[in-house]
Amino acid sequence: MSPLFEFLFEQYSSYAAVDITLEITAVIFGFLSVWFAKQNNIWVFPTGLISTAIFVYLLYKWVLLGDMMINAYYFAMSVYGWYIWTRKANDVFTPISRTTAAEKKTSIIIFVATLVFVFAIYESVGKWNTWTAYVDTLTTAVFFVGMWLMARKKIENWIFWIVGDVISVPLYLYKGLAFTSVQYLIFTLIAIYGYLAWKKTLNNTQAAV
Repeated sequence: MSPLFEFLFEQYSSYAAVDITLEITAVIFGFLSVWFAKQNNIWVFPTGLISTAIFVYLLYKWVLLGDMMINAYYFAMSVYGWYIWTRKANDVFTPISRTTAAEKKTSIIIFVATLVFVFAIYESVGKWNTWTAYVDTLTTAVFFVGMWLMARKKIENWIFWIVGDVISVPLYLYKGLAFTSVQYLIFTLIAIYGYLAWKKTLNNTQAAV
């Protein structure tokens, strides 16, 4: 067994087969959700609901509280986003748009409130004692804003996804979740393409107007 393979997958020797299967399933549906988001396709939400529901269970079991709350929040925002994306005004579905001044203020409030909330959770359970707790708190805040902006179909959501994904790759690898780390690496690439695709659509829409 190569040292790299052992580093990436040795931790799975102590995991139950059902948990490994669930993680892989969640990763697959996570890929599908991000891909559908890039395509501006409503299936981003049902596939995301499946992935996040599984991750809430696994992360609670592994006591990764910040990550668990991210996925619980994703689940709720997927329901909200599904509603927003299917709304019609003058027979036109909600379009891609840029963040307004009011939404930027809301984003800041969500970011700061999340930092405080996650810090309080870690403090309450005595887990605010490792560098991963600090990083986990930061990524939770970044992803909370990103998901809210995606639910509202704002192009800036991709910037938050890219930043959060880049940080998550080494974080999950360090935590011993190799499959999830690879997932976030691919998420980073899809998010970059997603931003470019949404930007092209937005520019075309503005040009037509």
